[in-house]
Amino acid sequence: MQIIAQIIFILLLIIAIYFFVRSIKQIRNNIFLGRKLKMDTSTRFRLTNMTRVALGQSKMLIKPVAGFFHILIYIGFVLINIEVLEIIIDGITGKHRIFQSILGTIYPIAIGFFEILAFLVLTACIVFIFRRDVIKLKRLNSSDMQGWPKLDARYILLIEIFLMLALLIMNATDNQLIAADSMPISSFLRPLFSGFSASSLALIERTAWWVHIIGIMLFLNYVPFSKHLHIFLAFPNTYYADQKPKGTFSNNEAITTEVKLMLDPSAVVPENYEPPSSFGAKDVTDLSWKNLMNAYACTECGRCTTACPANITGKLLSPRKIMMDTRDRAEELGAFLNLNKQEKTDGKSLHDKISAEELWACTSCNACVEACPIEINPLDIILQMRQYKVMEETNAPAGINNMLANLENNGAPWQFSAMERAKWAE
Repeated sequence: MQIIAQIIFILLLIIAIYFFVRSIKQIRNNIFLGRKLKMDTSTRFRLTNMTRVALGQSKMLIKPVAGFFHILIYIGFVLINIEVLEIIIDGITGKHRIFQSILGTIYPIAIGFFEILAFLVLTACIVFIFRRDVIKLKRLNSSDMQGWPKLDARYILLIEIFLMLALLIMNATDNQLIAADSMPISSFLRPLFSGFSASSLALIERTAWWVHIIGIMLFLNYVPFSKHLHIFLAFPNTYYADQKPKGTFSNNEAITTEVKLMLDPSAVVPENYEPPSSFGAKDVTDLSWKNLMNAYACTECGRCTTACPANITGKLLSPRKIMMDTRDRAEELGAFLNLNKQEKTDGKSLHDKISAEELWACTSCNACVEACPIEINPLDIILQMRQYKVMEETNAPAGINNMLANLENNGAPWQFSAMERAKWAE
């Protein structure tokens, strides 16, 4: 019977890993739909930034309540996986608590610590559900968080509660079987099982064991389809984050070259120069791979939208929605290209999802970039999409079109010739 259980476990583990790797590979392919990008800044600087922001959670505590409980879940997720590792080894080898013989007297202390973490994770999840569904925080219940995004967040919290309860029940019944009181949390649950026979306790313990580990396998394969993907992508996202001062605009070398060639008849065409086929971003393939990784790393926490002055004043723009729409478009195009290998596009674009009203509501203030706990940059996507609107479609608000016409004709934003610039002083 034991060997059958081992075989079943190993098969389930292989299936879970296979489907997870396949999902991650598809996400990687979708991210690399974006164009290549020249990277700068030293590796040491990037590692420092990743350690500080992703590993150290330095930006989470700006909102103390959410930050504190998020850190509990984060630490619990990282350390409880040590016990999950033991469960996996037990499942493969057919042993029971294999680390106990290795760690000796340290083992009960370690398990006790993991139990405390499990209880804190459970508590944090309940607090987050309370904030979402009872207090109904505005940033967690706004119009861009209806439907699947709202259900996704709720599913994640409920799954984590379910997994922590299964872990504690497993420990409590195991403790009851061996009459141990060393576990700080499951010891309180032991009285619930005091009247059970040894065979019943063993059955409950094994059931909780299987429920916990199968739940983790299912959750692992749910993560690539949910906002919880940020538990993996927060690290590369902060490693590759733009380290230039906020507000620094990237110079488009192609535009500079084109203007020089147009204004200076004696200008020499650079060697191997190819005129750009288009300007700005029409679709996700025109964005950089880093922009698309930003979209997949988005936690949908809404801090960017809460900080956005355009959103605060009632305009349509939500930086969070910009990232969600970008990710959805990458998913849509990636799925189409998988089914149609010979095609390069499905005839749609990112502008079908993000309206001109949203793009032009942005004040370019960088508040969303500053607010993001993992250094996502919605503004960069907005500016590239605006550039497409202006340079490819000549489509911009009247005030901006007038300014651009004045710059071209008069060398200044105002409707006066260069000879009349100083008349205001008279």
